[in-house]
Amino acid sequence: MSEEIKKTAAWIKEQTADFRPEVGVILGTGLGDFAEQIEACHSIEYKSIPGFPVSTVEGHKGRLIFGMLEGHRVVAMQGRFHYYEGYTMQQVTFPVRVMQQLGIRHLFVSNASGGINTSFRTGDLMIITDHINLMPNPLIGPNMAEFGPRFPDMHNCYDKELIARATAIAAQENIKLQYGVYVGGTGPTFETQAEYRYFKAIGGDAAGMSTVPEVIVARHMSIPVFGVSVITNCGLSDEIGDHEDVQLQGKKAGVKMQLLFRRMIKEL
Repeated sequence: MSEEIKKTAAWIKEQTADFRPEVGVILGTGLGDFAEQIEACHSIEYKSIPGFPVSTVEGHKGRLIFGMLEGHRVVAMQGRFHYYEGYTMQQVTFPVRVMQQLGIRHLFVSNASGGINTSFRTGDLMIITDHINLMPNPLIGPNMAEFGPRFPDMHNCYDKELIARATAIAAQENIKLQYGVYVGGTGPTFETQAEYRYFKAIGGDAAGMSTVPEVIVARHMSIPVFGVSVITNCGLSDEIGDHEDVQLQGKKAGVKMQLLFRRMIKEL
């Protein structure tokens, strides 16, 4: 796996004239429009990248965008990979390893999620302060010691300094923020109300099917992480949503997320 990661990174460097991104951004369901704000100099379809999986989920365009944003070199994943698509956890997190080899020093992650906290409303932005992992851990198996330790510490895996900066920016831009714990499950079924009650009982504020594996791998490599969940439905209410609703709500709330990400990247 280590050699595959390095080969893929080397191939991408050849295609991008050795473009060295400082910031990696992973865009979730309905949030891909953020990539359009990047002054792109290179765009590569996942299907053409050696070793890369291919995104199979509607709302995930499936390409890497390289370019400038607010004076910083950025690489954005316009669509991610999920365990429920049938990929291994090593495949799901492969792009994060590759981005580290390309040079990223910060990782910004976003997702569409179901609200558990009863004070949340559809369209809210939740800053992820911590997570609960209900998926297989992506570090299971032989440890790649050149990337990180066998037993990485997950305390403060969502960077407190970046959270504080987001809070200040949101106040300046009049963006309402929620804060909470993200529960990562396998999917692909949307959660039952009993499952939502269970997630609430164990300390969750929002639930989804992604993000946690990528964050674990980023922290294994000591990359600071900032995460945002767009609340696209409220799981403990009687409202019934589907994937089309999730994409729509993600797209609408994504405007606020884009502004927040832009300001944060500018101030790095």
